[in-house]
Amino acid sequence: MSTRPVLEVADVLRAHGAAFLEQYGAELNSRQQRVLADLARCRTAALGGHRERCLDCGHERLAYNSCRNRHCPKCQASQRARWLEREASYLLPVEYHHVVFTLPPAVAALALANARVLYRLLFQSVWATLREVAADPHYLGAEVGVLAVLHTWGQNLHHHPHVHCVVTGGGLSCTADGVVDKQPRWRSCRPGFFLPVRVLRRLFRGKFLAGLRDAQAAGQLRLSGTWAGLAEPRAFAAWLTPLYAQEWVVYSKPPFGGPAQVLKYLARYTHRVAISNGRLVSLADGQVTFTYKDYARGGKQRRLTLSAVEFLRRFVQHVLPRGFMKIRHYGLLANRQRQPKLAQARWQLLRAGQEQALLACTLDKGVEPSRCCPACGSVRLHRERLEADGREAGASAAVVDTS
Repeated sequence: MSTRPVLEVADVLRAHGAAFLEQYGAELNSRQQRVLADLARCRTAALGGHRERCLDCGHERLAYNSCRNRHCPKCQASQRARWLEREASYLLPVEYHHVVFTLPPAVAALALANARVLYRLLFQSVWATLREVAADPHYLGAEVGVLAVLHTWGQNLHHHPHVHCVVTGGGLSCTADGVVDKQPRWRSCRPGFFLPVRVLRRLFRGKFLAGLRDAQAAGQLRLSGTWAGLAEPRAFAAWLTPLYAQEWVVYSKPPFGGPAQVLKYLARYTHRVAISNGRLVSLADGQVTFTYKDYARGGKQRRLTLSAVEFLRRFVQHVLPRGFMKIRHYGLLANRQRQPKLAQARWQLLRAGQEQALLACTLDKGVEPSRCCPACGSVRLHRERLEADGREAGASAAVVDTS
């Protein structure tokens, strides 16, 4: 039985993309336009595909190509499976912690106009904070491994940039400056506790605002339109002042039990887009209804109805700059020294008697289903390639044209 959602984001685009572009098209950059075009054409004749015919019963089935855009709700499964298989080889038999760093609303608003600069600064500030506090011998005195994932949305599709971090519950012993010892030992966090959230919160705030001030002084920020008044250094400094007085949101969730739980989490979070097709309920009379979790009321599931144009406006806010990496590794997991550091960590953990736990760090790949005819079950299938259909592409011209 097919599990394809009844309604998809692409359906909203094809039905109301023209109205959205008429109202907001002048404000979109080329990247956002391309994403909308890709999603509208995903798995349609506009991208070509193949016709599959059973040689026994004659049943035919059409399958169209995917757009493979990372913002597409339909194109993440295969990418996620390959990524998870690789990440499974990096897991250590330790407790993992989940820490979330969130930008306050005023800074988040500035990030909409300066996405690349501020999102990069967000990642840098998060890692610098975790690195400094973890290296402090008063807290842990070790270099930890961090996998950080950027999400820019809240449940109602509003702009809400935050970084989810999956962090090893311990690390290789290091100096207070974060340099791993020549003969490191494994240092574990206290069971069920990572690092003091109050310290993380305030250090993160200071590092991010210092970086933001430097970016403005270096002319890296686009301060036009509603932000034009902040181009003058004194005005920008005055805008920053109340942000230092706010308590920024950093929180640490209960730790994961081990590698298996970490993989389940990563499978859900790493390749998410702003909204999944499964959350869409209806599209009628120019209105889109979707489900969301109301965290202010205990995570109860509710429904929200927006005009299709407003729905698309919120969705397009979460298109990332071209080439921007939303998943990053730091510390023990950083690409440059990952293999030797993980080898050192595993050796120290083996010495601590965790051989069996190391053997448990595997990924269940599952069984690849066999291709067969849905009508008679035959595996004698003939595939014929289909070229892109210009007529189908023209039918979606309102959101396909990116010139």
